[in-house]
Amino acid sequence: MFSKLKVLELASVLAGPSVGQFFAELGAEVIKVESLNTGGDVTRTWKGNGEQTDDRSAYFSSVNWGKKSVALDLGSAEGKEVAHKLAVMSDVVIASYKPGDAEKLGVSYQQLSTFNKQLIYGQITGYGSESDRVGYDAVIQAESGFMDLNGERNGPPTKMPVALMDVLAAHQLKEGLLLALLKRERTGEGSFVEVSLIQTAIASLVNQASNWLVANKQPSRQGSAHPNIAPYGDSFLTQDGKQILLAVGTDRQFMHLISILEISPSSVFEKYGTNLLRVENREELNALLANAISKIDSEKFVRMIHQHKIPAGIIQNVKEVFEMPEARELLITANGLNGVKSFIAKNKTSEQSQLDLLPPPHFGEHTSEIVARLV
Repeated sequence: MFSKLKVLELASVLAGPSVGQFFAELGAEVIKVESLNTGGDVTRTWKGNGEQTDDRSAYFSSVNWGKKSVALDLGSAEGKEVAHKLAVMSDVVIASYKPGDAEKLGVSYQQLSTFNKQLIYGQITGYGSESDRVGYDAVIQAESGFMDLNGERNGPPTKMPVALMDVLAAHQLKEGLLLALLKRERTGEGSFVEVSLIQTAIASLVNQASNWLVANKQPSRQGSAHPNIAPYGDSFLTQDGKQILLAVGTDRQFMHLISILEISPSSVFEKYGTNLLRVENREELNALLANAISKIDSEKFVRMIHQHKIPAGIIQNVKEVFEMPEARELLITANGLNGVKSFIAKNKTSEQSQLDLLPPPHFGEHTSEIVARLV
């Protein structure tokens, strides 16, 4: 789709690089510029306890497939010259510098667009270009309300186990860049697109935001339970020790559930017959369901809930996730390394080509190759 598109990645960590991998998966040539002075993207060094990897850590490998790495000192005249030449031949730039750093290094939108009027420049910041605060996902989770909402009712605020604000910001930037590409196709004009982590997080509060803004109800921690639906997000232990999560969204689904569990409808309708009643009486309902589910084997239970189209599933660990056929479809492999696609949409009206990506690059692996093109 983007076989002729050239992307210059001046970004590190997670949000920006995941946008670069997105374009690489769609066929673009993505050149990742890394600092010659610091050893490149900091995530190359973010290794788990006991992790035995080279300069391509597991973290780095999560969002750097399909790219070519160029090591440059942007503080030098030579490094700036190479970056400017790369910008001239690029369609899209992805940047995630601390406020003011891009200007100091000579790679801001204003500076690079003087060489390429049709350049599309995507920038990710923590708090917007007018703020000098550095944005980190964990802090954004804290300040945007996500940590206050996440965790058990009487437990402490809890950070989510992935940098979800970075992931969501990347999706926001992808959308902005795709719109900018459409605009350029129609008008020939370049664009500056900016996404901040804090506004991404706030926009992602969705129903929890409207619980406050519309219903004037302050959201609070409830573990996995949904504030507006029950039983939704609640999990229960089966007879054989499996944790089953229920996501019952309609009264009809609930009536099918109690039928499967051999609970008399007449005995529960008065207290649990509607979603509002189930939310109000959640604790008693959960005790009733826990008792019934504890007497049934997970395989039998899952088979019956699927037959009746009741949303529910077994809580799985990551190893079990990648045994699913849906997960295996997303795997990418090269040179003994495995990864996961960032772009999953399928075009049902055209033939899907086999994804053939370069593995995550070693630091500066393609510097000589890329610089030789510019001579």
